[in-house]
Amino acid sequence: MAVVAAVLFSANRTFVLHGTFTLRDTSYSSFGGSSVYTHNDGSCSGTGGYNDIAEGASVQVYDAAGKVIATGVLGASDMVSSECVFTLLVPEVPTGEEFYQVEVTNRGKVTVTAEEAKAGKVALTLGN
Repeated sequence: MAVVAAVLFSANRTFVLHGTFTLRDTSYSSFGGSSVYTHNDGSCSGTGGYNDIAEGASVQVYDAAGKVIATGVLGASDMVSSECVFTLLVPEVPTGEEFYQVEVTNRGKVTVTAEEAKAGKVALTLGN
């Protein structure tokens, strides 16, 4: 009985942060060249200065003090118009924070509310 209670208590102390990460194609901007490559299977990834953006790229979640509290990855990608849209998945994010900071590779932290994080409403964007 105590083991079951401990497992249930532990399960309620974390959640899965999920949402989307969109890489916008900059081919129509002043940067020149496309920032998105579409693969034969319909998936996509970043190119040039965005070549770190691909399925499996690291995603970190930080607490209010700036400490990494969970890590995950960019999941499956799909081209939607001229944008490469990835699923974003970070398991075992500890509860108890009012806000979280989410960072894909080393592209800068974006602050999201705990409500957004827990509801799967995280939607990050990179590019013009």
